[in-house]
Amino acid sequence: MQFEGNKLYQRVAAAIAEAIEAGRWPEGSRLPGERDLAEEHKVSRPTIREAMIALEMRGWIEARHGSGLYVRPRPAAREPIARSLEFDVGAFELTEARILFEGEAVALAAITITDAQLAELEAILNEMDGNDLDRVFDADRRFHQLIAAATDNAAIRSVVDYLWDLRTRSPMCVAMFGRARRSGVTTRIEEHRPILEALRAHDPQAARAAMQAHLRGVIEDVLEATELEAMERARTEGDARRDRLKRRLDRGDS
Repeated sequence: MQFEGNKLYQRVAAAIAEAIEAGRWPEGSRLPGERDLAEEHKVSRPTIREAMIALEMRGWIEARHGSGLYVRPRPAAREPIARSLEFDVGAFELTEARILFEGEAVALAAITITDAQLAELEAILNEMDGNDLDRVFDADRRFHQLIAAATDNAAIRSVVDYLWDLRTRSPMCVAMFGRARRSGVTTRIEEHRPILEALRAHDPQAARAAMQAHLRGVIEDVLEATELEAMERARTEGDARRDRLKRRLDRGDS
């Protein structure tokens, strides 16, 4: 039965899982590349990447030594794909929502923000300049939540709080942002400074543009991190191949 999930990556992941179940890709076979799958399903490469990560997390496929993604043997008790993907938001989808809501929230906040709130934002921004990643993440969250609070609109504040909660509650988000973090991607203070300056100038258009630029940068960071992870697997496999070749050559010289 076709899975009619609300999220595009879920529908793609379910379609690929169904194709695996139908025997299109038997156990141990290599899946097509990201670009080919994107063309087949008529979606973007980020959507395919979310779908692949979801399937990998749930045991349908595995990354094998940088050579690609392969179908894993089916365990007897594997959870049906439709059920396992329910209520799970990916990092790209979440950040797109943040661009929409936080972009408009910051534009409103530029009109209503107080001097005391601006001073608090400056103090939070200074906390982002450090090596304690947990503390930096906490400061990042409080920076955005304070902007939402500065709108004086309880509904906007609730939506922004909910989006940030999703980042830590959605297994997909946790996995994707975790990969980005392992790749060295951290909150950048220089991306937040233009937001604060636009708020200080009470310029809604500049504030919206600065927030959207920052959040688009988040999407690019996650894309790069997941790409780098694949490249690192390929590099590791290449190193192993070179070592094997060197050992064979060394034995031939003896």
